[in-house]
Amino acid sequence: MFDMLLYGVLPYVAFTLAVVVGIYRYSRDRFSFSSFSSQLLENRWLFWGSVPWHYGIVILLIGHLIGLVIPDAVAAWNGEPVRLYILEVTAFGLALFALLGIVVLFARRWFSLRLRIVTSRMDMLLVMLLLVQVSTGIATALGQRWGSWWYLSNAVPYLVSLATLQPQIQYATTLPFPTQIHVVDAFLLVAIFPFSRLVHIFTLPITYLWRGYQTVIWQRRQRRPDYS
Repeated sequence: MFDMLLYGVLPYVAFTLAVVVGIYRYSRDRFSFSSFSSQLLENRWLFWGSVPWHYGIVILLIGHLIGLVIPDAVAAWNGEPVRLYILEVTAFGLALFALLGIVVLFARRWFSLRLRIVTSRMDMLLVMLLLVQVSTGIATALGQRWGSWWYLSNAVPYLVSLATLQPQIQYATTLPFPTQIHVVDAFLLVAIFPFSRLVHIFTLPITYLWRGYQTVIWQRRQRRPDYS
């Protein structure tokens, strides 16, 4: 019963919240679809956290999506050992890159007094869930080798069963414990998506990966000469 709640009910609750609340928020307060940049409060840690986090996690998500959309092509790619090794090593390196980024962003929020003042509970919850997501993904890669193979044989059929409204939870319940946490945490991230600053990924135009650096110009009042 508990497994059914986690893997058969939670996914639908999460995606329903994401769509319904997301549309409502956009229609009522679309100007809140922002990452609420804190660059003016702290810039150095932001760079070392944001760059590895965004590049690492975006490429990993694209890889997960490719495996879901064209599993046969990925299986054909993995049929050659050298290509399989390249894929596994690259994915693991990107995961470490993303982990570095999210750890820096978490430390930045925690140790900077100015940022801690403007950090909401939702911000900290979001960062902690993202940290759990990346950490369990790395733990899965270390403890359950050749993830790109069993992703095709376990995760893809499970996600397809959810999409067809016929959840086959046995694909998820047989996974190792870190991987189960990884799956549940992903659904929790989807559930809090419309309530957090994650919604900024749907702002248009989507130019986060290739836009230029933001230039901040400080304007200070000039001191008047003292003629006395």
